[in-house]
Amino acid sequence: MLKDYPLRYELSNELHARPFPAVQAGAEAAFLAIKRPDDAANRDRDADRAHLLALLDRFGADHPKPGATHYFGKIGRYRLKWESHTEFVTYTLFSDRLADKPFDGEIFKALPSDWLAEAPGMRLTSALLRIEEASDSIPDKLAEWFVPESLAASSVLDDTATVAGDFRIDSTGHVRFALFPAAATGRRRIGRIVQRLFEIETYKTMSMLTLPRARELGARLGEMDAQLSDLVGDLRRADCDSDATLGSLLAIGSELETMLARSAFRFGAMEAYTALVEQRVEVLREERMDGRQTFAEFMMRRFDPAMRTCRSVEKRMGVLAERARRAGDLLSTRVNVERADQNRELLTSMDRRAALQLRLQRTVEGLSVVAIGYYAVNLVSYLAYPMGSLVGLSKEMISAFAVVPVVLAVWWVVRRIRERVES
Repeated sequence: MLKDYPLRYELSNELHARPFPAVQAGAEAAFLAIKRPDDAANRDRDADRAHLLALLDRFGADHPKPGATHYFGKIGRYRLKWESHTEFVTYTLFSDRLADKPFDGEIFKALPSDWLAEAPGMRLTSALLRIEEASDSIPDKLAEWFVPESLAASSVLDDTATVAGDFRIDSTGHVRFALFPAAATGRRRIGRIVQRLFEIETYKTMSMLTLPRARELGARLGEMDAQLSDLVGDLRRADCDSDATLGSLLAIGSELETMLARSAFRFGAMEAYTALVEQRVEVLREERMDGRQTFAEFMMRRFDPAMRTCRSVEKRMGVLAERARRAGDLLSTRVNVERADQNRELLTSMDRRAALQLRLQRTVEGLSVVAIGYYAVNLVSYLAYPMGSLVGLSKEMISAFAVVPVVLAVWWVVRRIRERVES
């Protein structure tokens, strides 16, 4: 028998770990997503599970296994589905009966207020879903329950159900959805639709978290764009202060790199969540109902422009960072040219000084020959005086005869010494 890979069963079970709920017509569902405001991806997930266990203990419900990222069970007369995601946790309550007053939020009373106050995070979104069997009164109910301007409604999954929602937060603080399944629609299919609707709302909200950050960055990028343009324009001036320009470019470049690093996760998460929204809408296989806009059209008109704004800001940051790098290269080229000019001037100056030193050296050399020759003539004269007196030569005549050969000898010796030094 072959040994199983250590993670074989764990990986296989993960594909089946989060089954869709089975929901019947004539029911309600409530959804709550909780997220920490900062660094949610690195949060303490044990705190999330401890919060869940505190709720289950109040109803005497069974606990999930340690380290679980999902749970499904009963609390009182409701069914609870809990899931832990990368940045948030979700609670979904299912009731098998309809409230007399649509969207009154009574189902949320199953979550104690003091327990909610101790949640390790803040409410990201919450939603109410009313599930009624399809009837001819759907248009009247949609007009009563939703804001017509924002209402999206369509027939989904081969006309087996009708879904509707306006994505607005009502007076109770929740987003409203309505689901009208056909009589023959199974409980599993209804459960899948419910799950898709809540996922669309959640991932749409998570994607929209990037928009405020993008607007904040966009305002700063406008200022940096103007500063960078001015700095690049200054490079064309002959009197440009290269050191000051370099300092400004380094400040802009470092700020841009910091912005990119701090925003990379948020923009990357936005792309992932946006793809999930589009995929969840697509799998509904919508068909137009009574000329109303579909969920896909709502997202195209209201959601997609916000995501394009975020993508534009992200692209703009990258473009500005590249411009800053090119400006730095231009400045480096300018500085190198300026240094080359300075080096050339320095070498020219050194050549002039060397020529002057050479001329001075030769002048000194001539004077040295004269001075040394003077003393050498005197020495030769003193040596020749005794012999000169024997032949009748005076001191002056001896000195005169010695001048030329002595000076020539001194000149030759000094020249040889200079040639040896220079070689």
